[in-house]
Amino acid sequence: MYLGVDIGGTNLAAGLTDEEGHIRYKTSVHVEKEWSPEEIAAQLVLLCRRTAEEANAPWDQIEAVGMGVPRHMDAKAGVVVHSPNVNFQNTPLRALVQQGVDRPVYLENDANCAALAEYYAGAGQGSKRFVTITLGTGIGAGIIHNGKIFHGGNGMAGEVGHTCIDYQGLPCPCGRRGCWEQYASASALKRFTAQALQDNPDSILAQVIREHDGHVSGQSAFMAARLGDPVGRQVCDMYIGYLAAGIANVVNIFQPDTLAIGGGVSNEADEQLLHPLQRLVEQETIPCSSDKKTRIVKAQLGNQAGIIGAALLGKKKRI
Repeated sequence: MYLGVDIGGTNLAAGLTDEEGHIRYKTSVHVEKEWSPEEIAAQLVLLCRRTAEEANAPWDQIEAVGMGVPRHMDAKAGVVVHSPNVNFQNTPLRALVQQGVDRPVYLENDANCAALAEYYAGAGQGSKRFVTITLGTGIGAGIIHNGKIFHGGNGMAGEVGHTCIDYQGLPCPCGRRGCWEQYASASALKRFTAQALQDNPDSILAQVIREHDGHVSGQSAFMAARLGDPVGRQVCDMYIGYLAAGIANVVNIFQPDTLAIGGGVSNEADEQLLHPLQRLVEQETIPCSSDKKTRIVKAQLGNQAGIIGAALLGKKKRI
C-alpha cells in the first residue's frame, strides 16, 4: 500500500491507495497560514500516520509516501524551492517528513502528480505521450512521455499558463502581458462573466447570478447559455476561443496522443464545452493523418488525481 498527499494552501489531504491506485481511505487537515515549514512537515507526518491508523493499515505495510506540492521544486533533492500558497522557501521537505515516517518519501509538482494519475489510472491510459491541462486559479500542465514525467532542464516544464497569446494583452502577476491563464483559467472566466453582468444587468445571465445569491462562478455563463441567453453564450464562446488558442499551441509543440482537461470548468456538458473546443483546436493545429491527431478529452479522476498521482510516485519510484 502507498500513501499519497496533496499539499494545498488551505488543506493537506492524504489517501491510502492499493497497487492499482484506488483510494481505500482519505482524510485531511486544515493548514494554518502562520505554520512554519517545520510545523507543516510535522502535520504531514501526523496526517500520514493517522490515515494509515484510521484505515486499519499496519504501518509496516506502507511501502512509500508521495507528496504533491504546488509550484517550483527540485524533486531529486527533495526541496521545495518556492510555493507561494504554502509557507515553503528552499524547504528540505523530503528530509523533514522522512525522519518522521521512516519510509521512502517522494516529492513532485502537484500538476505532474495529477498527470501521472490520469496517465496510469484515468484519461491517459493507452497513450505514450500525454498532457493534462488543469484550469483553476491559473493554468497548469503535466507532461508525460513514455510513462515518465517531463521536467525540463530546471524542473519547471509545464508552465503553459504563462505562454503568451497576446504580447500587448492583459497584465499577469508574473510580470508579463498576455499570458494564457489571464484568458482561459477559471478565474478569467469568472472575470469575463462579471464584466458581462455589469454591462448587461437585465440579461438572463444577471437573473441566473441573482438566483445564486449574487455569486459569479465558472458555471454562471454556461447556465445562462443553456437558457438561451445571448450574453451568456457570448461569454462562453469567447472563453472557449481563448482556451482553444492555448491548447492548439500545446498540441503543436508537444503533439501528444491524448490531452486531458481538468478543473471545475471541464465538468460542463460536452456539447457546451468539449465539442466546440475540439472543433476549434482541430482548425488551429497542424494538419496530420486522422490516426495521429491528438485526442482532446476530459480528465477522469477529478479531485482525487493529486492524491492518486502522489501515491504512484512511490509505486513507480519517481524522484
